[in-house]
Amino acid sequence: MLSFLISFLAALIVSPLIIWLYRKNNWLDDPKKNKHAKKTHSLAVPRGGGLVIFFATLFAAALILDFDRYLLAIFLGASLLTIVGFIDDVFDISPYLRLITGLLASLIVVGAGIGIAYVSNPFGPGVIHLNQPQFNFNLFGENHSIWILSSLFAVFFILWNMNIINWAKGVDGQLPGFVSVSCLFIAILASRFADAPTQFNVTNLGMIVSGAFAGLLIWNFYPQKIMPGYGAGSLAGYFLSILAILSGAKVAATLMVLAIPTADGIFTILRRVLAGKSPFWGDRGHLHHKLMDYYGWGKRRIAVFYILTSALMGILSLYLNTTGKIIVTSLAVLIVFTFLIYTKLTEK
Repeated sequence: MLSFLISFLAALIVSPLIIWLYRKNNWLDDPKKNKHAKKTHSLAVPRGGGLVIFFATLFAAALILDFDRYLLAIFLGASLLTIVGFIDDVFDISPYLRLITGLLASLIVVGAGIGIAYVSNPFGPGVIHLNQPQFNFNLFGENHSIWILSSLFAVFFILWNMNIINWAKGVDGQLPGFVSVSCLFIAILASRFADAPTQFNVTNLGMIVSGAFAGLLIWNFYPQKIMPGYGAGSLAGYFLSILAILSGAKVAATLMVLAIPTADGIFTILRRVLAGKSPFWGDRGHLHHKLMDYYGWGKRRIAVFYILTSALMGILSLYLNTTGKIIVTSLAVLIVFTFLIYTKLTEK
C-alpha cells in the first residue's frame, strides 16, 4: 500500500499546482469558445491530467522501484505521451498526430523487449506461443531477434487500449475512477506472477499507477477542477497494457476490467465507419453521452457506474479462468451493444 499512498499523495499535491499553472496561462478547455458536440462541461476547465499522472508516477517510481532498461523505456514512452498531451491541452492537435505518437510510444516499450510472448489457451490447457516467426539479425557484433507476431500483437494491444480508454473520459470522475480500480486488480493479478523479466516489482508499479489516478480523481470528480485530457487518457491505456503484459500477458483480464469502455470503443468504431465518418473524430454517441442525454443520468452517477462495473469485473477476474473471462467479457460487450443499438433506434 505504500506505493499506492505515495503516488496518491503526489497526485493530490501536484494537481492544484497544475490547475494554477493552466489557469494562469489561460490554457483552458472553454466549451463556449471551442464548441464540440462531445463536450459535457459548461465551464472553462484546465485539462492537464497527463502532467499530474506523469509526475506522480515518476516520483513514486523513483522512490520505490529499481530502474532497469524496461522501466526506463516505459517512462521514455510515457514522457512522449505526456509532452503530446500537454501540446494537445494547449493547441488541440490532430487525432492522427496523436495516433502516430501513440504508436511511437508503443514501439519504444516493445523495442525494449516488453512483448506478449504467449497468451492462455481459451480452448484447453496450456498457452498459445507467439514467438514465431522470428527475424534474426546481427548489429554491432551482437545477435538480435525480433518476434514478429508477439511484437505486432503487443503494439496493437497497447495502442488499442490507449484509444478506447481515451474515449471514456467524457464526464467528471469517469476515467480516473475506473482506471484506478482497473490498475488495482491488475496489480493483484501481477502479484501471482513471479516470472516478469524486469528487476522492479510489477505489482508495485501497478499500485503506483492506481494511486496516481486515485489522486487525480479527487480533483476530477464532480464538480471537476481539472480534466484528464489526452495525456491522462493515453497514459491510462499505456500503463494498463504494459502492466498486463508484464504480469504474464493478462490480456483477457485487462479486457475484462475494461469491458464497458472496450464495448463502447468497438461500437463507436463500427458506428462511425458505417456512417462514412472517420473513427478518430469525436462525436456525442458514446455510452456516457447516451446515459446522460437520453436517460437523465448525472455525471456522478455515470462515474460511479464505470467504477463499480470495473470493480465487479476485477473481482470476477480473480477467480475465473481464461475461458470464463472471455465469456463474461463477451456478455458485457453484448449487453452494451444491445443497449446502444436500442437507444439509437428509439432516440428522436
